[in-house]
Amino acid sequence: MGMRIGQSSRAGQLGVLGLVAILATSASAQEGPPPPPSRQGLPPGSVDVHSWGNPHQIRVNYVILDLAVDFEARRLSGDAVLALERTPDCPEGAALWLDTKGLEVEAVVARGEDGSRIELPFTVGVPEVPEGERRLFPSGSRADGSPIHGAPLVVEVGDHVEVAVEYRTGRDASALQWLEPEQTAGGTHPFLFSQGQAIHTRSWIPLQDSPGVRVRYFAEIRVGDPALRPVMSGLGNFGTAPPGRRRRGGGYLFEMRNPNPPYLIALAVGDLEFRPLGGRSGVYAEPALVEAAAEEFADTPEMIETTEGRFGPYRWDRYDLLVLPPSFPFGGMENPMLTFATPTILAGDRSLVSLVAHELAHSWSGNLVTNATWDDFWLNEGFTSYLERRIIEDVFGADRAEMEQVLALAGLRAELEGLDERDQILAIDLWGRDPDDNVTSVPYDKGALFLRSLEFAFGRERFDDFLRGYFDHFAFRSITTEQFERYLVEHLFEADPEAAERIDLRAWLDEPGLPPIEEPTSDRLARVEEQVRAWLDGEVEAEDLRTEDWTTQEWLRFLGQLPEDLPVDRVSELDRGLMITRKQNAEIACKWLELAIRTGYGEADSRLDRFLTTIGRRKFLMPLYSAMVDAGEIDRARVIYAMARPKYHPIAVESIDRLLGAPAGE
Repeated sequence: MGMRIGQSSRAGQLGVLGLVAILATSASAQEGPPPPPSRQGLPPGSVDVHSWGNPHQIRVNYVILDLAVDFEARRLSGDAVLALERTPDCPEGAALWLDTKGLEVEAVVARGEDGSRIELPFTVGVPEVPEGERRLFPSGSRADGSPIHGAPLVVEVGDHVEVAVEYRTGRDASALQWLEPEQTAGGTHPFLFSQGQAIHTRSWIPLQDSPGVRVRYFAEIRVGDPALRPVMSGLGNFGTAPPGRRRRGGGYLFEMRNPNPPYLIALAVGDLEFRPLGGRSGVYAEPALVEAAAEEFADTPEMIETTEGRFGPYRWDRYDLLVLPPSFPFGGMENPMLTFATPTILAGDRSLVSLVAHELAHSWSGNLVTNATWDDFWLNEGFTSYLERRIIEDVFGADRAEMEQVLALAGLRAELEGLDERDQILAIDLWGRDPDDNVTSVPYDKGALFLRSLEFAFGRERFDDFLRGYFDHFAFRSITTEQFERYLVEHLFEADPEAAERIDLRAWLDEPGLPPIEEPTSDRLARVEEQVRAWLDGEVEAEDLRTEDWTTQEWLRFLGQLPEDLPVDRVSELDRGLMITRKQNAEIACKWLELAIRTGYGEADSRLDRFLTTIGRRKFLMPLYSAMVDAGEIDRARVIYAMARPKYHPIAVESIDRLLGAPAGE
């Protein structure tokens, strides 16, 4: 497997000093990397400023991975074979530019006509970008490097159409989290998972790590321990039903037949079992969680059929879910055919499965039609958040969907108050910034409200037809906001100019804040608000509040309506009457603990300590640590963080380090 021509790969044996020696003795390394390929003259908005790649000259369109998993060394090692396609405008002798971050590259090789091994010159380093093109490349220079974007791997490929990079990952690869057995549900076996979004795939695969460069892939993943099973965002064993079969030598085969962006190449390895949820869906989880997960996700087949009925066929063959250990930094990740999900959504009453609806919706908006650059992130998340609520409405009813819309709008308005104006824009400019900084409610909920406004202006039936046509037209393509806008005007606005007059495109796409909207309402949440007022006014005791049939959404509304300066004795009264500190629902717990921090309610301290040291979802971590900073408890926050930090994913660590500072010695 791969391109180890004439010798076996030594990537798993080469250390950092070996890499330095190769770079030091390479003729190209001595001369420095060649100047970056010019990006001047490319269509506006088409340049991905978070990638060093040159797909406008040489594009990677297929990847073959052959990787060994080493839990002891915490590394992946092997090779990546890259199939190359040159554009008509590619200059003769152009080098191949790839993205890397912390990879230890041993060699880049090609095959001669006689089958011989040809080692190609390469360099790893950040070049000086000409002043006139600086904004068209990742920020950083040869002098200071680029800690966000990594460094380009520049290969003198000649006229070869296939090359192999022999390498191993660094111990601190930002996409990979290696868990000790005690960090898993079973407590017996280690666990590994990847998180590629936004630009972290380059830390475990050398490729053009841009959402605008779609690739197919084939992989063989070799794991020494037969008790551990790898899974990937692709079909196992050439399309056989999961969980796939272990090959002689410990390898498992996976294939992604559809072109998809690199951030959606995903891997996990652990003690996993599988339960079917119908003919084309199922769930993987550790044995201790798999039955609960199968029960929680039982509505998944109905969600798939509902979405197909409205927005077109599901084009990814299977839709499976993987429940990860608690350190997963996000609620879910929409890796094609295998959604990665946090265990914090296992509420026991299916009240948090809107996350499943969201990740499933990505199979149309985000995976099928993808943002071409991270400036266009709202095209992924705004569309998906809108589709999510449509799925929830169809499967669980309009009341549930409207409750979630009301909560989302409240959260968006609260977040907008604390955001810089530049971060309130859908068509954002992220040059020089980490695209992870744009994971706010703006691309999600402002984007969804924009589409909701289009639905109201043009009518649901016509807008559904528009969306179905949009997904068909751009299927398996990555597009920019400008391309979406042209399609919108041509296929919706020009067909009904009167309705189009109700939509201010520039206000939605290019301006901060929130344009006027039709406010969502919920009778159920209105009744919750009445109870909040009655309790605050002393008209009813806490234990007499009618909460027995409340959903998660109603609890969140209740807690969200409480004033931040609520006297601590009232907080204590509420807890005695409703036992909120004991609730295991993570969404409710986070909201309650944030209130406890801000009001100085010390009875919840032990629950806060336990929560922060057992859950790694960034959505929960950031508001709780931020509340401690605001409350003057930064020293306590740092003590808890020092204990919890080894359990968090690198993406969460990076965010919290910026807030609290890294613990001493890190």
